[in-house]
Amino acid sequence: MAGAIIENMSTKKLVIVGVILLLFQAFSFMVGGLIAPSPTTAVHYLATKCVDTDKHHQSTKWFMPWGPNQCDKIRDFDEAMAKKIEANNIVFAVHIPLPNKEMSPWFQFMLVILQFDIAFKMYNQIEDGALATINVGLAYRDDTLSEWTEMAHSIEQRKLSCNFTTTKTYENEGRYYECDLLPFMELGNVAHKYYLLNIRLPVSERKKINMGIGEIKDIRLVGIHQNGGFTKVWFAMKTFLTPSILIIMVWYWRRITLMTRPPVLLEKVIFALGLCMTFINIPVEWFSVGFNWTWMLLFGDIRQGIFYAMLLSFWIIFCGEHLMDQMERNHFSNYWKQVGPIVFGSFCLFIFDMCERGVQLKNPFYSIWASDVGTELAMAFIIVAGICACLYFLFLCFMVFQVFRNISGKRSSLPAMSKARRLHYEGLIFRFKFLMLVTLTCAAMTVIFFIISQVNEGHWHWGDYTVQVNSAFFTGIYGMWNLYVFAIMFLYAPSHKRYGDEQSSGDAGASGEDIQLTTTITHVDGPTEIYKMTGKEAQE
Repeated sequence: MAGAIIENMSTKKLVIVGVILLLFQAFSFMVGGLIAPSPTTAVHYLATKCVDTDKHHQSTKWFMPWGPNQCDKIRDFDEAMAKKIEANNIVFAVHIPLPNKEMSPWFQFMLVILQFDIAFKMYNQIEDGALATINVGLAYRDDTLSEWTEMAHSIEQRKLSCNFTTTKTYENEGRYYECDLLPFMELGNVAHKYYLLNIRLPVSERKKINMGIGEIKDIRLVGIHQNGGFTKVWFAMKTFLTPSILIIMVWYWRRITLMTRPPVLLEKVIFALGLCMTFINIPVEWFSVGFNWTWMLLFGDIRQGIFYAMLLSFWIIFCGEHLMDQMERNHFSNYWKQVGPIVFGSFCLFIFDMCERGVQLKNPFYSIWASDVGTELAMAFIIVAGICACLYFLFLCFMVFQVFRNISGKRSSLPAMSKARRLHYEGLIFRFKFLMLVTLTCAAMTVIFFIISQVNEGHWHWGDYTVQVNSAFFTGIYGMWNLYVFAIMFLYAPSHKRYGDEQSSGDAGASGEDIQLTTTITHVDGPTEIYKMTGKEAQE
């Protein structure tokens, strides 16, 4: 009876395949660690205080902080008071990037963080729950001589969260509050060379706009974008891996269709996993270099979410089809209780993403974290997703434990077999356990990658080489999942070999032996017969 390749491949060939995959895994880490630069770059900007002498405050007028057509500037607000310049006539101008530099589509995205420098004054302190109202405009151009073209304009509010670490006395006037960073702007594509931000802080006592926000001295921005060198390495990896997974997927499904029976559930799920991996691999990002596709960040999140949802569902079905609990499991409806929470959690994250990046397609200054309701809603989505992830991991560990326990229970029938057959089935049990441990290792590596990417932005020095830790994990984890999907489709593809033919002479002396031990889903009996032993005890 023909089985899967993992059953019938010799140990020597299996070890060779494992070593090749391990070498590719090491190579994917080294590509990011030694070749690619850091994934992102942060650039600090200090806003220039320009004076708007026009009483009507025309929105079409743009103020440049430097260059041939630079604005009339003031050093600080004391100078503004001396010249009797009102706060409503001051425009904070920021040119992105810095002088003698230009932006590039290879940067992929641009995230801007805002921070206020607020001085403590006894007569002008920051009130609790103070809101800063920001009138901001964004313009772009592709050469230094053309006029600025408006890209977005919005009036936003940001809640200030500032602490004054010393005692509030007259002696400490002039010291600065410690204020949290505020989300300010996010662009899903960097299609132009130069960007200009004009920021106003309108003041109105009658409407209570920008009252109780303290004495703002300066506005600082931090612009974060993806490194062009890392983008090129990332695109090269996706371009190389896309045909690799596509070829193995076509080969896998062709082997399935050559079988005399219809494909079973686990075979369909493995093929669907390959489709999702191919979907996330397709390097459509190449087009973002030539086209102003601002939706690329959102599209990337959707692709990644689909893949992870499919991967989590695959693990549940993979373990369930190997539980050996005598249930008829070869139907997707039997897993709706396990897969349902995965779909629900993924849908919650999708809604959260649409509420953030979906709205930013129209207004790049929008942030769901800017309001109390939005913050609570975002935290609720994150907490629900975190709880679902913890429950899923515990349930997956429980299923893996059940599978291992059932396998151990079936091992009691092995001594009754002939030596050749016993060694064969012991090898199959070891291979399956090893594959499950590799699966858990991949999941653990993904969690580690997420933690490191959140807390570490540095690099390690190794001799004369600089190892970019984050880049190594980005390319390494991405390569790991491709290799994992590749290995699953290769090892669980139907084999042309027949174990029974090779061992017929060894089993001839075992009169009355009628024992069946199947390990994979490629037999006629289907996945419910995995590791199922039936029949009389064989006499050695």
